[in-house]
Amino acid sequence: MSRRKTERLLNLVICLLATRRPLSAEQIRHAVPGYDRDGDEAFQRMFERDKNELREIGIPIDVVRDPWEDEPGYRIRRESYELPEITLEPDEAAVLGLAAQVWQRASLAEAASGALLKLRAGGVATDETVGGLGQAGALELRVDTRDPAFPPLWEAVRDRRVVRFDYRSSGSETVRTRTVEPWGVVSRRGRWYLAGFDRDRQAPRAFRLSRVTGQVATVGRPGAVEVPDGVDLRSMVGFPEEPVEERVAVVRVRRGTCQGLRQLARAVRPAPDDPAGWDEAELGFSDPERLAGWMASLGSDVEVVEPPDAREAVIRRLKGALA
Repeated sequence: MSRRKTERLLNLVICLLATRRPLSAEQIRHAVPGYDRDGDEAFQRMFERDKNELREIGIPIDVVRDPWEDEPGYRIRRESYELPEITLEPDEAAVLGLAAQVWQRASLAEAASGALLKLRAGGVATDETVGGLGQAGALELRVDTRDPAFPPLWEAVRDRRVVRFDYRSSGSETVRTRTVEPWGVVSRRGRWYLAGFDRDRQAPRAFRLSRVTGQVATVGRPGAVEVPDGVDLRSMVGFPEEPVEERVAVVRVRRGTCQGLRQLARAVRPAPDDPAGWDEAELGFSDPERLAGWMASLGSDVEVVEPPDAREAVIRRLKGALA
């Protein structure tokens, strides 16, 4: 099943679970990403196929015929959809919880949230506990996956597909292209690593995701990567952290914004010769790519002035987002 179809089916399930009243096919067409660009006949065929596929895998879609409405409505009743009570050991529950949060931060979460926002914008009342969007999801653990390379590398591990990317070596500005058979993505001390077989060096290696620059490309067909039996991914990234000298970045910050950044800054002062209402902050950092991820997330309220490699890293992030 293609990723586009998987996203559409997932969004359809979330849409029909979240609504408090049956939705017509036309309402579903405008609320669920993947339908709104198709013509009338194409939409009807696709919608019928999707309903049949969901029913085949055991998801009950109710058809409600209101005598006051011309078209039938569709919904999924929660009591029919929910699984019976499942008992998990504490360690099993913790693993499932972390996996769910990684999924929530992945690209499908944005599309799913968009479907619910469209429903609410159209005046349809929704159950906001679906997908963890309400109070039930207000307090939870979060896995930081801000590294742009995380989604494509995670998908490559899932699909067992070779990847190629540009990688900046530790302690230098040298960037080389790596071709890797991915075995897994592992977190260690707040940083994410790709563990796998480096075809260029013909040896197992670990790569810090924050040092991956540019786009991650896939090579060859899915299923081509074989993970060796008994491989210990955590031991592959368990090497001692190399000593890294902390540096100082100078950042312009729009006045009245970015309070968290200001609290972490070593110093904040009015920007010299700038009448537009900007301050200048000094931030300690060791990895330009991690700093760039933070600065790019603050949008137009910040501008990295120096050092040049940190400024260029932010520009690369923003150009990648634009592309």
